[in-house]
Amino acid sequence: MIDNIIELSHAYGGTFYVRGGGGNTSCKDATSLWIKPSGTTLATLTRETLVRMDRAKMAELYDYDPSPDATQREADVKDLMATSVFPDSSGRPSVEAPLHDSFPYTYVVHTHPARVNGLTCGVQGPAECERLFPDALWVPYVDPGYTLCMVVREAMMEYTKRTGACPKLVVLENHGIFVAADTVQEIHDLYAHVMDTLGAEYSAANTPESLTLIGDSPDVETVSATTAAIQSALGSKQAAYVAAHAPFHVPQGPLTPDHIVYSKSYALECEIVDAAAIEAFIAANGYPPSVVRTSAGVFGVGSTEKDAALAVEFAEDGSIVEQLTAKYGGMRYLTDASREFIENWEVESYRKQISTE
Repeated sequence: MIDNIIELSHAYGGTFYVRGGGGNTSCKDATSLWIKPSGTTLATLTRETLVRMDRAKMAELYDYDPSPDATQREADVKDLMATSVFPDSSGRPSVEAPLHDSFPYTYVVHTHPARVNGLTCGVQGPAECERLFPDALWVPYVDPGYTLCMVVREAMMEYTKRTGACPKLVVLENHGIFVAADTVQEIHDLYAHVMDTLGAEYSAANTPESLTLIGDSPDVETVSATTAAIQSALGSKQAAYVAAHAPFHVPQGPLTPDHIVYSKSYALECEIVDAAAIEAFIAANGYPPSVVRTSAGVFGVGSTEKDAALAVEFAEDGSIVEQLTAKYGGMRYLTDASREFIENWEVESYRKQISTE
């Protein structure tokens, strides 16, 4: 079973399915659940890095009386989850561990493919999901963490009561997809069904699945000048690294939790990068930009080289998602309340820190 979940993690750990430290996998028996640690990558997961959790202890979360304060609630849940980790494990379990535990299936694989998020972020996503995948459970957007786990758990119980079986496909609005089954082959079959169906939809509609560039890569002088301007405005520590990319249309708002974590809810779009432009952006958004777009290119900003590269990578992924939503009625962005929850959530700050070290 452990070897199987490692195999599945590697199979669905490429950038077609997840980016950065996104996505998670698990397997379980009657007493234990093994899950990917927060912030680590599926592609590099090993037997030794899996976190083993006591299912009976974790079940106490289902009876937890949550604090009305979101920060306190998530802190309490983090502590409760920590007590569920067996002494022979290290690392911090994925925050979605209770949701994995709620599936009555051996294997669970959760990913965030752009191909799927074209549907989950589309205005017509709910109706189109029902048309394409009538056996799937669609869940309207919920803040990640404990709230998501409990809302989806309740929805799965209602689905089971209505149909006689727990769903094997759970599609989360503006988030991604959970696929669950008792065998490795069925996980592969379910993913193939979802991805092939959506791929055929985009192909029939002539909706491009690759990034649409709107210019050539910036030359050395432009990269140097833009880097210097960003570092001058933000400081050499906060903007120690700047990653340059050929220009493309960046997302115009917050798409999913992962996009917010790695490339922020909004990019700075300007023609002249200077202190005034960056100060105005900070005043409007409350944080410095991770992505800067000019007519010459798209630039990722970070305190580490990996941080800067991931900022561009998620901006690129977001641009593809926005293209794909054209097939499903256009883009539905997250609300300010949902965006602010992610921006201020300690769990996501931790996940980003681990995944970019």
